[in-house]
Formats: sequence, structure tokens, C-alpha cells
Amino acid sequence: MNKHSAGFSLLASMLFCASALAQLAPDRLYNGINREIPINVTVPAGKEGEAVIELLRPVSAEKVATASVLPGKVNLATLFPNLWNTKTPSLLYAQLSVGGEKIGPALVLQPMVSPKHASIQPGSREPRFSSTGETYTGLRIYVDKYVRFDTNKGVIEFQLRPDVAPNTAWNFRELAGGGFYTDIVFHRIVPKLSPTTNAKGEVKDGEPFVIQVGDPTATGSGGPGYNIDLEQSSLQHDFGVLSMARSGDPNSNGSQVFVGLSRGGTAFLDGSYTTFGQAISGADVIRAIAASPIGAEGRPLDPMPRIKTASLVDAAPYGTGPKPVTPAAPTQSPESNQPAQSPAKTEAPAPR
Repeated sequence: MNKHSAGFSLLASMLFCASALAQLAPDRLYNGINREIPINVTVPAGKEGEAVIELLRPVSAEKVATASVLPGKVNLATLFPNLWNTKTPSLLYAQLSVGGEKIGPALVLQPMVSPKHASIQPGSREPRFSSTGETYTGLRIYVDKYVRFDTNKGVIEFQLRPDVAPNTAWNFRELAGGGFYTDIVFHRIVPKLSPTTNAKGEVKDGEPFVIQVGDPTATGSGGPGYNIDLEQSSLQHDFGVLSMARSGDPNSNGSQVFVGLSRGGTAFLDGSYTTFGQAISGADVIRAIAASPIGAEGRPLDPMPRIKTASLVDAAPYGTGPKPVTPAAPTQSPESNQPAQSPAKTEAPAPR
């Protein structure tokens, strides 16, 4: 190694260490309304006067407010009084910026608001949401993380979307970080829906549907020992979109999730199933799992695709990370991977 390359490596290492030392950390997870919101700010030496916290909107990363900060403990409620003064709370990201550069993962500022309750009326399949009025009680604050699935087919990483389904995203994050998805198989794979015939007698090939995982028993009936309510998410089902599987009860979400294989095959699920995340890497892995040989009712044959481990990894500074994956031109799956499925079994990627 020559002197120039050695010097460059040392500089790169120093910059990396400086970035690693810059971060925001909440003092506590739950922060009651009209109280202090203590967080800890860490800034590299020599950069103390260049640090600011930016409040950013989800997805667009549009800047809502900015405040200069010094290292140490600060009160977000003092820096940003509107966090408590607003009558229409919405999820925001608090991002540290040093010298004009976003550094480290953001903090998720999730309003704790009374949820709406879902029910299905007799004779209907569409859930209806009712509310007794929204009560804003404070903020759940945590460091933004991606969820990483290390599978026997490769790695998939998901960006969670707490802005559209805060409680579902939090539940999944806790399960993934707590080891629930360790050594668990994709117990249901539906590479394509059944062909359909229109009024003219024309047959249309079925669209790619879903891969499903999250049951330690691999029977389709298992879960974490509790249920969470259906949330009214605005994120559309599509390739790589993460959504909750459930039974006929709309409030039977737990740990079983599915990943969409196409917009065309999953669009009819919008509003009836809770979408809460998007794959940001591993599109080829999703397709490889979907191409696994399967038997009756979409059950994969040995060796089954499985999640070896699931973990939480620091997200990129908000607004700078990878974009959601997009489907490539589909390759034809073997005929053995495309069993005919009745609409009654494929319409709902339910755990039962």
C-alpha cells in the first residue's frame, strides 16, 4: 500500500468513526403528552456547533422544522413545542444533521392515538372501522431500524412504515428483534392465482400472489400467543410489500406475514389486510422463494425455504436509504410450482 492510499484509508476510517459517534438516543420509549421528551445527542469532537435536529415528514422527507442542538441531554418538547400543541398529530422523523450532512438513523416520533376498531358486517367481506374519538396521549419514540431476514435463499431487508400502521410495524419489529422469526419456514407459497375466464370465454393467466411466513408450527394456525387489531393502512399491496396475514376475524393479526409478488395479484387485498413495510433489498430472494417447489395448498416441499435469523439493523439517515424493490420481468415457473387454487383459498392469505 502506498502513502497516498494509506492516507486515504486513514481518512475514510476517521470519517466513519466520526459518523458512528453522531447519534440521537431517546431517554425512554413512552413520553406522555405535555411532558418533557428527553433525548441524548452525541456529536463528534470539533463539530459541536454544527449539529441540528430536523423534523421530517414520512416518505417525502420534507423538512417540517429545524433546531440547533449541543451534545448532551436535550428536551425535544422545548425545541419543538408544536409536538404537544398540535390538534392533528402525525408521525415524524427526528434526524440529526452535522455540518449539513444527515448522520445516523433517525428517531421515529409516533403519536399514541386511540385506535379505530375494525369489524365485518354479516354478508360483507370488507372491514368497517369505527372510532369513539381520537385521544392523543403522547409519543412512542425509538431509533429507526430496518428488519433483516437471513434466509436459506439469501437476505431480504424491509423498511417499516409506522406512518401507515404504527402498532403493526411496532409489533413486527419487536417480534423480529426478539428472535420470534428464528428458524421458521415459509409455510405457504402461492406463486400465481388460478386462471380466470371472462364473459367472452377468454382465459387469463393468474397473477403472482404471495409468500407467507410467521408460524413456528408451520401449520398456518400458530402465532405469538396474542392478537392485534387490523389497522387502516394506505400503503397499497404490491411486489415486496409486507402485510399481515389473518383469519376471518379482522382483528386476528399476530405474527404471520406475507410478502406480495405483484400489484395485479394482490390489489384486491387493499383495505382488508394491514400493509406495514416494504422490501428495500432482496428482490431476487423473494422471487427465489416464490419459485420453490410446492405441494397441496401451497405448502413448500423439502428443503423448505426458511428464515434462519431475523434481526434489526440501523436504518440509513432518513430520506437517504435505498428505495423499495421493484419486480423484474417474471420468469416462467415450473408447472409443478403452479397448482390450481380455488378463489376461496387464494383470496385471503389468512393463517387458517
